[in-house]
Amino acid sequence: MLNLPHKDKIKLIATDFDGILTDGGLYLSCKGDESFKKINYKDIMGISIWLKNGGKFAIISGDSGEAINTLAKKFNLEDVYQGLKFDQKNEALKKIMDKYSLSPDEICYVGDDINDINALKLCKTPITTPDANYKLRKEISDIIITKTQGGFGVIREVVDSILD
Repeated sequence: MLNLPHKDKIKLIATDFDGILTDGGLYLSCKGDESFKKINYKDIMGISIWLKNGGKFAIISGDSGEAINTLAKKFNLEDVYQGLKFDQKNEALKKIMDKYSLSPDEICYVGDDINDINALKLCKTPITTPDANYKLRKEISDIIITKTQGGFGVIREVVDSILD
């Protein structure tokens, strides 16, 4: 379990996609016209548990594609932002905060690379993975590091830690 000082206040989990819900890998077909991403069922269950407990869930990704669309459709997610560049992730998170009138105390953001830094700084519960880019730990002194590697149940670990 993660030590989350503000866990009782968290209403929204916002996350990057690649490197958090996936292992960061991209599977390319031999034909070259398809690619695939693997999502762990632990994370699917984590999202389901979080939503059933009244939490809000958002995906804020630099990538875009059908894998994100499929997951969003499965859970009827309203807050999905794709194809964003560096500061755009921060702006997307601000839009979500405004939409639901949330404060930084009520947000947990999970990210693993430099384009997540500003969004991570915006919330009171910034979380990353052990395999994240080292600059996150350098830039955000209070960042919480999961035990789980990206793509192997990070969101489930976060959800269990909040709801425990």
